[in-house]
Amino acid sequence: MARQRGIRGAQSGSGPHRTYSVRARRRRSATTVRNNRNRFVVGRIVLTLVLVAAGLKLVHIQAFEAAALSERAERQRTTIIDIPAERGSILDRNGSELAFSVETRKLWVNLRQMREDWAEYAREHPESNQNFDTRAAEIAEHIARQVPDLVTERELLDSFHKDASFTYLVDDVEPSVAERISQRFPEIGYEKRAKRVYPGEEVAANIVGYANWRTDSEDVHEHNLHGLSGLEFYRDDDLVGTPGRQIVDTAQGADVVIPGTERDVQPATPGSDLELTIDSDVQYELQRSLAAYVDKVDAKGGSAVILDAHTGEVYALANHRTFNPNEPPSSTEAMGNPAVSSPFEPGSVAKVITATAAIESGLVTPETELSVPGSLPVADHTVHDAWSHGTQNFTVTGILAKSSNVGTLLLADKIGPDRFLSTLEKFGVGQRTNIGLPGESPGYVPPRDQWSGTTYGNLPIGQGLSMTVVQMTSMYQAIANGGVRVEPRVVKAKITPDGRRIPEPAPKSVRVTDPKTADTVKNMLLATTQGGEYAYSGTAPEAALEGYRISGKTGTGQQVDPKTGAYSNRLHNITFAGILPADEPRFVVGIWLDAPDTTIPGGSSAGALFSEVASYLAQRYNIPVTDQESPRVRLVR
Repeated sequence: MARQRGIRGAQSGSGPHRTYSVRARRRRSATTVRNNRNRFVVGRIVLTLVLVAAGLKLVHIQAFEAAALSERAERQRTTIIDIPAERGSILDRNGSELAFSVETRKLWVNLRQMREDWAEYAREHPESNQNFDTRAAEIAEHIARQVPDLVTERELLDSFHKDASFTYLVDDVEPSVAERISQRFPEIGYEKRAKRVYPGEEVAANIVGYANWRTDSEDVHEHNLHGLSGLEFYRDDDLVGTPGRQIVDTAQGADVVIPGTERDVQPATPGSDLELTIDSDVQYELQRSLAAYVDKVDAKGGSAVILDAHTGEVYALANHRTFNPNEPPSSTEAMGNPAVSSPFEPGSVAKVITATAAIESGLVTPETELSVPGSLPVADHTVHDAWSHGTQNFTVTGILAKSSNVGTLLLADKIGPDRFLSTLEKFGVGQRTNIGLPGESPGYVPPRDQWSGTTYGNLPIGQGLSMTVVQMTSMYQAIANGGVRVEPRVVKAKITPDGRRIPEPAPKSVRVTDPKTADTVKNMLLATTQGGEYAYSGTAPEAALEGYRISGKTGTGQQVDPKTGAYSNRLHNITFAGILPADEPRFVVGIWLDAPDTTIPGGSSAGALFSEVASYLAQRYNIPVTDQESPRVRLVR
């Protein structure tokens, strides 16, 4: 019994040890309770502070930052882009289209999104064997089959696998075809575009020019064609119209429009049409004839222009080198327009200035005779005629028609340099004609205070100054128009989108000489196309046209040899300006040949080319034949 009590006593912790243990446990329990209570209080205080801070931040955002944050989020999600305006057409004088636009589509794909979507599909449907690569191949094969003339399957596959998040696939797709492709393959989107079409191809290309998308634009949403050369460039503001405005949603992190999110803000306003003075049939014929003749005489090139004798309107303006604006131009040189931008020393065709000043001054008449030697010393050099002859009596008409350099300088000596310079300026030499085409050169006339002793031995015979073929032809337009030079022009009117026809401002006109002098000089120029024996023959009998009286003038200007820097005996500017018909002028034709082979028949004169062009004009416009032939005039006594 004693053992059993001892065991129970030990188990129940009897004695002083039990008393100490109970007290210790009570102290620890009290401490734990206090600590827990403190932690709870601290936690509640911290939570309260956090909630208060969050509340204050929320109030601040709602009260002060809500509008700004909303605007920023909207900017990240939406974009304002242009709605392309329909570009105006370019028409010839008869209403035939030389340039117009058709609506197209440009296909694109968001490669990053497409990769993510098809990677996810492949994970969820491993049994399908469908992934980005198989989908890209399917799309590429379908698009290439739909637009075989625009892109190949290989090119499309290369686009799908380029290292980029976004790419364009193909341009110039018909709208209906693009719509069907996008409906079948939602990955493929498209942009509205326009394609410029030039139905005449090379016809008037140097005048009309070329329009395309600006490759230097940083705006990926640039939707308007812009002119890059010719009238497309020069009158771009009239043709381009005013783009509309559209709000679209864009994919996050990319400038890709989400289909179906477009909201119009402002509609686009189409551009105006331009009605030209050009006759596209005449333009075609002039280009064809000029190119064939340049090849025939092995010239470096050439230009020609046809003006209305009274209004100065340009019926045709051609260059030997041209391009097809429906295709990317191979060089900027082909896109140029030498007829307005490349001046040259015209030679004897400029002698009309000297003749006009001489007749107007009253110092001579067409029948006045001058004793003309074969050469004439001028300052430190000697001027010769183009053919060898002793001293002969030339009429003033003969000096012009046979193109005597010596005789012309004798006339210039009678006129004096100041009167000559005044007449030259009235003819517009050294000044832009304001034809309305880009890149026009004013040509060159040396300033009066820089003339040396030999200057006045060169200018009256067409050397030492330069002009374009348009300027040259404009001089003869003044003679054909009773002495009034009218600035040439190529644009006749602007037609607004609402159909209003707004004529171009009237061209400036200048009285060069009085009507009597102009008529006299015009009749003197008839002798240029005379044939027969030496005393009667002018320099261009090949320019004559049966049934019509033709006034004209030849020119042979020496070119500067680039190797020596001096005038060349081998390189020449061959020119001709003629009036059809002389009795009732309708057209003036100017021609320039750049360094033809003068040893080839026809290479030393452009008269034959003029006759070909004049014959076409007479037939196309049913110009009445002349009732009477021109009397043969003796040129050398």
